[in-house]
Amino acid sequence: MEVVILPSSKQIGIMAADAIAALLRRKPNAVLGLATGSSPLPIYNELARRHTEEGLDFSQAHGFALDEYVGLEAGHYESYKEVIRREFTNRVNIAPENVHGPDGSAQDITAACQAYEDSMMALGGVDLQILGVGTDGHIGFNEPGSSLASRTRIKTLIEQTRRDNARFFNSIDDVPHHVVTQGLGTIMDAKHVVLVATGAQKAQAVREFVEGPVSAMCAASILQMHPHVTILVDEAAASSLKLADYYRHTFDNKPSWQGI
Repeated sequence: MEVVILPSSKQIGIMAADAIAALLRRKPNAVLGLATGSSPLPIYNELARRHTEEGLDFSQAHGFALDEYVGLEAGHYESYKEVIRREFTNRVNIAPENVHGPDGSAQDITAACQAYEDSMMALGGVDLQILGVGTDGHIGFNEPGSSLASRTRIKTLIEQTRRDNARFFNSIDDVPHHVVTQGLGTIMDAKHVVLVATGAQKAQAVREFVEGPVSAMCAASILQMHPHVTILVDEAAASSLKLADYYRHTFDNKPSWQGI
């Protein structure tokens, strides 16, 4: 696990976009794992800028969303399928049919989850997974107590997550209680994971999943077991890390050819 502490979300977006652009240059049909929420927005903004101004090509790429609400009507403004379109895929030249998301409206949720797993595997798996992290350490919608080996499935949201997401709805009463989410085992299958966290409100979660024990109570801590994880944080999110100075020293003295 590599921890990179940067001055601002803009620099975080640039560094993550550098990794994605390099991936697309060497593998134009790369499979990207796409997260929603505020954390990935600087990445999507930078990728969209590079597409418009520099011709970064997504025409052969595929994207797989991390999660989706259960029970929202098709086309709902806050469904993650629509959010991903607005924030990223409609701003680049990725083919609409190459953008995939879990089906939160399926009659048979279990079968739909398996089909989603199968569709990822058919393309060789996710090459680079973008993640944010919740204040309780969840990634995707793998809430505290989630199985560390879990696959794509339906989950019940804890009230803190519903409160955190209420800002996107008229009120907390409109926030669904259930979601379909990639599991922790699914996320761990990605070849490279890039997790973004900004702001003081994420500092405790960052400390716990980076420097604490691997535990189902902090879902993101499973990333300690992944062979290629990059954690991009600003100074506020890094403020509780005991080894922050070491992470800075390591990155400052990293070979220029190594990348992230």
